[in-house]
Amino acid sequence: MTIKSLLLAAGKGERLKPFTNIWPKCLMPISGEPLLSIWINILQKNHIDNILVNTSYLKEETETFLQRPVYINNIRASYEKNLLGTAGTVKANYNFLKNNTILLIHADNLCITDFSAFIDSHLKRPKKCLITMMTFRTNVPESCGIVETDNNNIVTKFYEKVRNPPSNKANAAVYLIEPEVIEWIKKENGICDFSKDVIPQFLNRIYCWHNNENHIDIGTPEDYKKAQKVIIPSKYIGLTDGWMKWFKNHPIHNLINEYYKI
Repeated sequence: MTIKSLLLAAGKGERLKPFTNIWPKCLMPISGEPLLSIWINILQKNHIDNILVNTSYLKEETETFLQRPVYINNIRASYEKNLLGTAGTVKANYNFLKNNTILLIHADNLCITDFSAFIDSHLKRPKKCLITMMTFRTNVPESCGIVETDNNNIVTKFYEKVRNPPSNKANAAVYLIEPEVIEWIKKENGICDFSKDVIPQFLNRIYCWHNNENHIDIGTPEDYKKAQKVIIPSKYIGLTDGWMKWFKNHPIHNLINEYYKI
C-alpha cells in the first residue's frame, strides 16, 4: 500500500490570537518545536515521505519552513488564495492524490499516539470500509464531530458540532482514505467540508481507531497552553538546522511567554 499525505495547514487561527497575528497556527511551537515539524516527523518515521501541505494565511512563513533542505525533496506546498475547505483542498489536488491511499490530517492538532498501529488498523479494517477515522475522548463534545459506532467500530451516526451530543467519542480529523473516496469527491459538485459533506455520505463505511494517548486542538490560547504540557517523544523532534536556529529567536516566543506570564 502506497500512502501519500495531505496536511491541512492553511487556517488563519482566528481564535488563537494574539499569537496568530504574527505567526501561522500550523507552526506554533510546542515545547519549542513547530507543530508542523512534529507532524512531518511522525509521517517520515512511518515511511510516508510524499507529503503535500496546503498554505494560505502567512504562506511565506510556512513555505520558507518547507523549503528547508531536510524537506525539499519530498514535501510540496499548495497555495490557496481563498480557502477551499477541507474537501475542496482534496478536490483541488486530485492529480497528486489519485490512485493512492491518503493520510488526511488537520495539522492544527497536536496528536501523539502509535501511528503505526493506526495504519495497521486500516490494513485490517472491514472490507466495506473506505475510510479509517481516528477518534479520541473530548471534554468539550459540543465543539467536535461526535461519532456513534456499532460493535465492529464502524461509524453509524455522526454529529458535527451539535448541542448536547450523545457521547464524547470525537473525530480526531485524522483519516486514512481509499482512492474510491477521492474519486467520489472529485465527481461531486458543491463538496467543500470533509466533516459536513463527505462523512455523512460514507456512514457504515468508516472504520474507527481510537487514540488513547494525546490529541489536542490548539485552537485557543487555553488549549494551546494544555498542549505545552505534552511531552514530545524525541523521535518526533526535527533536526536543528539554520531555520531552527533562526526560529528560536523569533518574537513569537516572547509573545507566548508574556501572554502566559512565564
